[in-house]
Amino acid sequence: MNRRAQAAAKAAPGGAAPSKRRILGMFRYVAPHIRTQWKRIVAAFICIVLIALLEFVIPQLTGYTIDHVISERRRAELAWIAAGIVGTAVLLGLFNYIASYTMASVGQRVIYDLRNRLYRHIQRMDMGFFDRNRTGDLMSRVTNDVNMLQQLVSSSMLSLVSDLFTFVAVVAYMLYKDGLLTCIMLATFPFMILSTRKFGHRIRIASRKVQESIAEVNNHLQDSFSSIRLIKSFTSEDYEAGRFSDKSRSNMTASVKAAGLRAVYEPLIDLLNYTGMAAVLLIGAWQAMRGKLTVGEIVAFLAYLRLLQNPVRRFSRALNTVQQAAAAFERIQEIMNRSPAIQDKEGAVPLPPVQGKIVFRDVHFAYGNGAPVLRGFNLELEPGTMTALVGSSGAGKTTIVHLLARFYEPQKGEITIDGYRIADVTVRSLREQMGIVSQDIMLLNGTVRDNIAYGKPDATDEEVEAAARAAAAHGFITAFPHGYHTQIGERGVKLSGGQKQRLAIARALLRNPRLIILDEATSALDTESEQQIQEALTHLLAGRTSIVIAHRLSTIRQADRIVVLEKGSIVESGTHEELLRAGGRYRQLHDLQFPQGKRVTDAHMDALK
Repeated sequence: MNRRAQAAAKAAPGGAAPSKRRILGMFRYVAPHIRTQWKRIVAAFICIVLIALLEFVIPQLTGYTIDHVISERRRAELAWIAAGIVGTAVLLGLFNYIASYTMASVGQRVIYDLRNRLYRHIQRMDMGFFDRNRTGDLMSRVTNDVNMLQQLVSSSMLSLVSDLFTFVAVVAYMLYKDGLLTCIMLATFPFMILSTRKFGHRIRIASRKVQESIAEVNNHLQDSFSSIRLIKSFTSEDYEAGRFSDKSRSNMTASVKAAGLRAVYEPLIDLLNYTGMAAVLLIGAWQAMRGKLTVGEIVAFLAYLRLLQNPVRRFSRALNTVQQAAAAFERIQEIMNRSPAIQDKEGAVPLPPVQGKIVFRDVHFAYGNGAPVLRGFNLELEPGTMTALVGSSGAGKTTIVHLLARFYEPQKGEITIDGYRIADVTVRSLREQMGIVSQDIMLLNGTVRDNIAYGKPDATDEEVEAAARAAAAHGFITAFPHGYHTQIGERGVKLSGGQKQRLAIARALLRNPRLIILDEATSALDTESEQQIQEALTHLLAGRTSIVIAHRLSTIRQADRIVVLEKGSIVESGTHEELLRAGGRYRQLHDLQFPQGKRVTDAHMDALK
């Protein structure tokens, strides 16, 4: 094998060296969080030491009973022997409880920190990250994968530390009592180590596939539950059930394979343990026959051997957990090692209160590796004016406002507000001065008031009501039995489309932003509600810079400027009257929407001439 092939083999997911590095990296990652819980860990360690010492008592009492109490008929000591065994068992149970509870507490606190850190990191990621990653997969990493680390911290680490301490103590004592028997018993350990290395990386790979298959199941659940109305309207329940069955079958297959590896590995360790025990029993019996050992010493020695084998057996199970946690840790690190494409650069300054002068200068943009959406785009918006963006679907209208809000970065060119390059100011100070109402309405599972005040949690009831009135929402809100405290359900399921949009508009208006973006904000409103909101917006948008994206041209007639886009470029701009008079693309769009008024418009244009 050449050097390149050797390097590739070492870097392969199943390689032993990468596995060691990942596991060590996992412990290094968790260690700082564990150190904050050092008092609890010290308490657990003291309990572990006491448990290891108490483990010696019962075998000693058993050997003493066989060699002395029974043979010498010391009946008076039987009660004390029984009391000693029961008392030792009680203390073992007490210290095990304290150690287990303490480490479980440590594990939960550590995982609480890790899960919050992961969630905050995901929240800081750019929109492109969410375009590339499915919601169900991200949910699986925050829940299932983090839970695997919790098992490592709370139970497996306690087991590893306790078993290591017990193992060392018992081996030292057994070597002191009988070096030959101890060496015979330890002869099986190299085979255990080889078995552990052979199965370890296979279990980790299988565990990762299990975690990935769980993520696929979560993805399907998230997609199907959020699209349940679509599924029912097309009677696709059986089709979706079949797809879910396929995802579940993949999870079942991966889980069975992982379980099969564990089912072979753990009995193999037990077989090696019993082989050592058989050798010890054989040699010990031979020595007892020759008078070098007493029966009680053999029984005690076998009891210590069981004490030694239990840590080994538990270690094999703990190894399974470590490998599963390592697979989960890899998936967590895949997210934590990514940096958001949109973040404050070094030296970024807060954007001062804006007047609203917006300039797009030679902006080029494409989503990922797709076709360009904007090519050399230039646009200038004057402060306090209302600019409407119209054009065919895919012309780049929504992309323009996404770039202005820095949801994405242009590949070339710059965008400025009042002379400040938005790439040079902090993202928070930029977005805090914007009010955005999208055609994709996002409402939370809470009350009406919670949703209106989402962008300003400290708003007073009067402010919330004023925003609702301005958005023509106060009437239908007060018609609810509980008014502003009415629960709207997940994603506003209890509201109509028009009601949802009016709440979204009220939420944006409550922030009193200097820049307002309405992306098809009135598309779901009936004619009466749309007219009410248009009247409110005419008053509220005065003095603010606003961008309105609309396919319904009736909503933008009063705009100070209408910009017509096609294929990422401006084909014409002007007022409603100017564009109708020009007879270009805007006139075509107008006549398509209002064919019955085409003759009236023609006559009106002739009169203006």
